[in-house]
Amino acid sequence: MSAADGPPRPRLVGLTGEYYGWLRRHELRFQRCSGCGRYRHVPRELCAACGSDGFEWAPSSGRGEVFTWTTTYRAMHPRFLEVPFTSVVVELEEGPRVLTSVEGVDEADLRIGLAVRAVFDDVDDELTLLRFLPA
Repeated sequence: MSAADGPPRPRLVGLTGEYYGWLRRHELRFQRCSGCGRYRHVPRELCAACGSDGFEWAPSSGRGEVFTWTTTYRAMHPRFLEVPFTSVVVELEEGPRVLTSVEGVDEADLRIGLAVRAVFDDVDDELTLLRFLPA
């Protein structure tokens, strides 16, 4: 299966490309505002809290907990071939929330507050995705 046959891929340009570049190196980093110190995700030019455009790519512990989840049983896009799939929002210790998946846990065993830790899924030579395992 080629990349064109699988699920849509992120565009690895700009700030999004920088974020995925850190994942490629197996480092979880988020933008941290130079003005107010808050972490932000998804990558963007301005801090939603204070409006500052200054930031650094600050490391994350990779530890967090399940904030919420949903399971899709009928794909609404033809390139999402494998259903059902469960999309999970994980809230990291530092504050940002990421949309991801938790591997090795049945949907019936997911619960809000479940402790998880980050792992890196090398999809191919260009793309590494962030996933989570139970902590």
